[in-house]
Amino acid sequence: MSGNLSDDQRSAIMKAVKSKGNRSTELELIKYFKSQHITGWRRNYNLTGHPDFVFIKKKLAIFTDGCFWHGHNCRKLTPKSNYNYWKEKINRNKIRDEEINKILDKKGWIVIRIWECEIKKGDWSKLTAAGLVGQD
Repeated sequence: MSGNLSDDQRSAIMKAVKSKGNRSTELELIKYFKSQHITGWRRNYNLTGHPDFVFIKKKLAIFTDGCFWHGHNCRKLTPKSNYNYWKEKINRNKIRDEEINKILDKKGWIVIRIWECEIKKGDWSKLTAAGLVGQD
């Protein structure tokens, strides 16, 4: 992003970034579910934190987290401009993610957070551990 943008212009650009339908995360996970005949998942389920996928019968909430936005250290991404803003923003996201995990855990939900890089690599080990792979 250019340093010549006003706060309002930058805000408008950031608001245009959509969190739903991201090809590198949610849509790839849907493809995987279908290829493995994994059923019973729902999207847009009204639950704290708005998980990307919910398995109601299993009380399982799955979040697909972008590595940059949620502070994963897989690529050591460092913003070149507005470093302090992004550091604070990502830190707030991480704190919010932990709070959501705790709230859902107290309600008896299992929470899985799958990183964008794991999806890109085809690392489905968290889904295997949750007993989703190989279900009828």
